[in-house]
Amino acid sequence: MIPGSSVINLGQQTNTWRPLVKTTANLTDVRSIKSTFEFRTFDPEGVVFYGDNHCGEEWFILALHGGVPEIQIHKAYVMVSATGGPRLDDGQWHLMEVSTEGKFVLLEVDGSKALTVGLHSQKVDEVITGQLRLALGGILIDSSRLLVPFRPEMDGCVRAGRWLDLTEPWEMVEGGAELQPCLEAIRRGSYFPGSGFAVFNASTLNIEAPESRVDIVLDGDFAQMNGTLLSLRGGDNALALGVEINKHSQTMLFTYGKTEFTTATNSKKLRLIFRERFFSVSHDEESFMVASSTDQTLDESIWREGRLAIGGLLGEEEDAVGSNFLVGCLEKVVVQGKQLDMDLSAKDVSISSHSCPVR
Repeated sequence: MIPGSSVINLGQQTNTWRPLVKTTANLTDVRSIKSTFEFRTFDPEGVVFYGDNHCGEEWFILALHGGVPEIQIHKAYVMVSATGGPRLDDGQWHLMEVSTEGKFVLLEVDGSKALTVGLHSQKVDEVITGQLRLALGGILIDSSRLLVPFRPEMDGCVRAGRWLDLTEPWEMVEGGAELQPCLEAIRRGSYFPGSGFAVFNASTLNIEAPESRVDIVLDGDFAQMNGTLLSLRGGDNALALGVEINKHSQTMLFTYGKTEFTTATNSKKLRLIFRERFFSVSHDEESFMVASSTDQTLDESIWREGRLAIGGLLGEEEDAVGSNFLVGCLEKVVVQGKQLDMDLSAKDVSISSHSCPVR
C-alpha cells in the first residue's frame, strides 16, 4: 500500500496502458470534488491522472499532448476533449489542481487557470452511488474508447497528492514492478542505469531503402559512460554493428561485421553513416574512420528486417542479450534526422526515457 501523498515515479510501466497504481472508494464517501498534486516531467506525452465511476461508464483523463495539458471526459452521452495551458515538460515541479464547479471541470497550474471544460447532457442525473476508481500513469478502460488517441507512457513523477480528500492508499496494479524512486534533480535525456536496454525493430524507424545513406547521431558525454552503447543485427541475427565504451581506458570499440577498431571517448557527438557497404564514424563532426565490408548481412535488408538496440548488445537468439548494459545518459539519438523516443521501444523498466540524473 502506498500513501496518496507519496512521491510516485510514473515512468516504470511494464504494460503500455495499464496504470501503475490505483485506488477504489465508495462515491458516498467522497467529500471533496478537488484533487491537488505536484507533477514534474520532461516527457511531452502520456497519461498523468485517471478517474471513473460505474466501472468505466463515465471517465476522466488528464494527460500531456505536445507538452500541454489535455483533458478527455466521457459522461452520459457526452464525449469531450480539450487541450490548453502552459507547457509542462520543462523538468520543473508544477502544482496541479483538478476540480469540478457545476457543469465545468477546471484545471489550474501553479495557481492560475489553465483549462476549463464545460459539459452538458439532457440525461437526468442519477443518484450518486457505486464505486469511484482513480489511477496514475494509465487508464482502466480500453484505449479504443478515447476520443483523441495518444501515447500513454509517462516518464514523470507526482508527489504531495490530495486525491478528493480520500484516505484510501494507492495499491500497485497486479503484475506491476516494484516502485522505483524519483530522481532528486533531472536533466533532459535518456538514462540507462546498467540493467537493461531499449530495442527498436528497424522496420518501425521508417528508413527507406538506403540508396545513399543511413545516418545515426548520438549526443552525450561518452567519457562518462560505460558499457554497450549500440548494437545492430540483421534479420538473420548476424551482428552488423556493435559499439562499446570502456570508461576505464576511455576508449570506444566498434565491431563492424568482421572489422574492429577503437577510438577515444573525448567527444559529445557521435555520428554513424552507412553507405551501402561502407561505414564511417565521426566525432564532433570530424570524420576519423571509414570501413568497408562485403558481408551480405550489411545490405539494405537490415533496415527492413533487423533490430537496433540502444544500451545493450543484442544476442543471437530473440531472447538472448548481452550483459554489459550501458551506464550513462544519452542526451538524444537521431536516426535519419528524427529523434528516437525510447517510449516507443521495447525497453527495460529501469530506463528513464526522457530524464537523466544531475550528478
